[in-house]
Amino acid sequence: MTKKNEKENSLMDKIVSLAKRRGFIFPSSEIYGGFASCYDYGPLGVELKNNVKNLWWQEMIRTQNNIVGLDSAILMSPKIWQASGHLTAGFADELVECKECHKRFRKDHLEEESKTNCPDCGGALNEPRKFNLMMKTFVGPVEDEANITYLRAETCQGIYVNFANVLDSTRVKIPFGIAQIGKAFRNEITPGHFTFRTREFEQMEMQFFIKPHEADKWFNCWKEARMKWYLNLGLKKENLRFKEVAKKDLAHYAKRAVDIEYHFPEPMGWREIEGIHNRGDWDLSTHAKHSGKDLSYFDQDSKEKYIPWIIETSAGADRATLVFLVNAYQVVLGGRTTTTESTKEAEVVLKFDKKLAPIKIAVLPLVKNKEKVVKLTQKIFELLKAKYLTHYDEAGSIGRRYRRQDEIGTPYCLTVDFESLENQDVTVRDRDTMKQKRVKIGELVDYFKEKL
Repeated sequence: MTKKNEKENSLMDKIVSLAKRRGFIFPSSEIYGGFASCYDYGPLGVELKNNVKNLWWQEMIRTQNNIVGLDSAILMSPKIWQASGHLTAGFADELVECKECHKRFRKDHLEEESKTNCPDCGGALNEPRKFNLMMKTFVGPVEDEANITYLRAETCQGIYVNFANVLDSTRVKIPFGIAQIGKAFRNEITPGHFTFRTREFEQMEMQFFIKPHEADKWFNCWKEARMKWYLNLGLKKENLRFKEVAKKDLAHYAKRAVDIEYHFPEPMGWREIEGIHNRGDWDLSTHAKHSGKDLSYFDQDSKEKYIPWIIETSAGADRATLVFLVNAYQVVLGGRTTTTESTKEAEVVLKFDKKLAPIKIAVLPLVKNKEKVVKLTQKIFELLKAKYLTHYDEAGSIGRRYRRQDEIGTPYCLTVDFESLENQDVTVRDRDTMKQKRVKIGELVDYFKEKL
């Protein structure tokens, strides 16, 4: 490993450490030794992830005129998964096993890393065999074949089987979309890279139903729209790219697929964070065939009846949260941003977009042993917390408290001092510019309304 790779790998380790230490992401079941590749979102992490999901929902539902929402069940009829091909070899990875240590790996992951032997012990590998990713469970009191079902492997199937219900209940017209955020489960052979690939994850998917001949137009439209969403939330342009999926690598139903990739610190490198797919009419056609229900669409304007084609945007809420956390991580050294921490003066700052920041405002009394200052600070805290997620902190020096808030990405720190008692104003400090400004207490709500 080169010195550069060691440095970047160390950077990713520091981000993972910060995530636990400051309450973003914890290993699941840690007091029992952990549970592989499962994670819990702490007080700050759940706020960050909720902000990601809310901003995606706002983008899809609130700003669009022709997209509606859905929340389908995690447990569905196993007939759905049979029809969609998830219970066949089509939804299976090739698994290889080390002859020496008997650890198992996904063949495609080893190929990506140009490894032909066991990455752990160097032993020879067995011939690959298929491994289905569906997680099996039972419904009802008896655990037998008749009661087998599966935890959903993707949220989009719940959208397809509700296509007719949405048409009948909302009277939407082509082109239109159905959006959903929800949990999905895959029995990954080799999950890893922190929360990037886990067995339990949350998807943010939108299925856009269109006329077949308009597929290219809408594919390109959504491809650009999704990239713009990430850029508007502060992801660095140089760390984002489109990757066209080669025809030989397309899923059997796909006409075309483009991934949005982000460049993570090594050893991850470029990784997919969202896929835009032209799924053709395969999904609705196959469910119509297996269910016996008519899932065609009658166009009142053209008097045509057809199975709509689908353009899918499929993003992971966990992956997006991780991307925004990695992107925000900066180390400030003497007013200069670096990627190393070579001196004691280095300070970690999470420069989230203000819409993503878990805590928006920190309210700080300059000193905690002056009753009038503390009471005024608490009064301001009560005023602001009704509007914004606000944090009150009185422990330690004011400089140390500023650094704590920088480290969790709080955009604004508000300090109440002795002058505040006389002039009824406070000092507001900006995380990014470090500039401070005196603002009247009575004007704070309007002031932050413009900033946040």
